[in-house]
This record gives sequence, C-alpha cells and structure tokens, in this order.
Amino acid sequence: MNTPFPIEIAEAIFWFHVVVIAFAVLGLVAIPLGAWSGWKFVRVLWWRAMHLGLLSIVALQALLGRACFLTIWESEFLRRAGEAASNEPLIQRWVSQAIYWPLPLWFFAILYVAVCAFTLLLWWLIPPRFPRLSRSA
Repeated sequence: MNTPFPIEIAEAIFWFHVVVIAFAVLGLVAIPLGAWSGWKFVRVLWWRAMHLGLLSIVALQALLGRACFLTIWESEFLRRAGEAASNEPLIQRWVSQAIYWPLPLWFFAILYVAVCAFTLLLWWLIPPRFPRLSRSA
C-alpha cells in the first residue's frame, strides 16, 4: 500500500498522541485537585469514564507486551516515508524525548498498571456523578 504523505500522517499521529498523553496525565492531577477545589467537571461521568477507559487500554496493551498502537502507527508511517534520522523541529524533538523513554516494556507495564489502579482509586474516592433520570408525569 502506497500511502500519500506518510510523513504528514506520522506527524499528525505524533501530535494526537501528545494530546492523549496530556489528557491522561492532566486528568490524574485535575481529579484530586478539582475535587479539593470544588470543580464540577471532575465528577462528570463521561469525562471520568473516558479517562479511566484510556488508562485501562494503555495498561492492557502493556500487560500484553505490546507498544501503544499510536506509537506503532507513527513508526510505520515514518518507515514508509524513509525516515531514519530526525529532522523534527526542536520542540517536537523535546516532546518526543519526553514521551518515548528507552526503557524495557515491563517497566511501562508496571507503571501503567499502577496509574490505572490509581485512577480506579480516584473513581472510588472521588466518584463521578451519575446523571439523574428525570421523571415525567
């Protein structure tokens, strides 16, 4: 399959990955801080479910010994573009180094399972509000 613009697709996947990571990390901070500060959005059910679901998928992939599918897709498109050396802008290189650590997969499995367990604990300690069903007469 010959994909047009593979480098642009790889870059789009990279930045989407950055957004996903930011959502996961910021959620871990926003939930306890928001509960303490009285922020209502930290108890919104769909937001909390999306956060827990994301972290559960990440932990499951790591437990199965698989890299994140976004990382795999980005690597594949970079390979198709013939990218070996990086000609990324400086900021992108810094972000890339911050999220792609050269550590064994078992380390990430432990880290992601611990983060997922913490998120489950937050679900229990700071439960989301379930929408009330309105009763029509």
